[in-house]
Amino acid sequence: MASFQDALQDNRVPGRLGDVRLRYDGGRLVGESLPPPWERRALPGLLIGVGLGCAVGAAVLVGVRDGTTAAFALGLLAAALVGLSLKLESRLGRRRFVLHFRTESLRLEQLAWSPGATRAAVVPFDAVRAVHMVERPGPRYALVVEYAPENAEGPLRRAVLVEAIRASETQTLHRVWRMLSNAFGLRGAGLAGG
Repeated sequence: MASFQDALQDNRVPGRLGDVRLRYDGGRLVGESLPPPWERRALPGLLIGVGLGCAVGAAVLVGVRDGTTAAFALGLLAAALVGLSLKLESRLGRRRFVLHFRTESLRLEQLAWSPGATRAAVVPFDAVRAVHMVERPGPRYALVVEYAPENAEGPLRRAVLVEAIRASETQTLHRVWRMLSNAFGLRGAGLAGG
């Protein structure tokens, strides 16, 4: 394990791959997805605001004699806008993975925008079965880790480490794939620096 850490310090970690920033930080390799653009972050709030406006309009129209149908339609529109806002907000979550070399564990985190909704899982290096380079439409690529669950029963689980890797980044993708495969002790990856 110490030799892998030495190799990682000698071979500089790329600063970015796909939608993830990478850094080596005192015995840990940290990868964190970039925040979405401000337009995508602002859209759910805008939809909530319009939905609240529709709900107020529906409440006002309920008092009008012939406004029941319009109030019902505005109420449905308000509910649909809030639902769409929640769906868009759920897609804004970010990912983070941390390879702890001292404890030989991989920490997988799904970072959420709402407080307390972050999910985390710790996977021992020995539980990792494969690191896959997956082709996505576009052409884009993703780096996916496959691991056994804690009780080692049931199907293997998958977690996306890096998404939205452009075709121009394939050399860096192969380098990071080899580095991760070597860290987990998987065979067939070659040397991390090669």
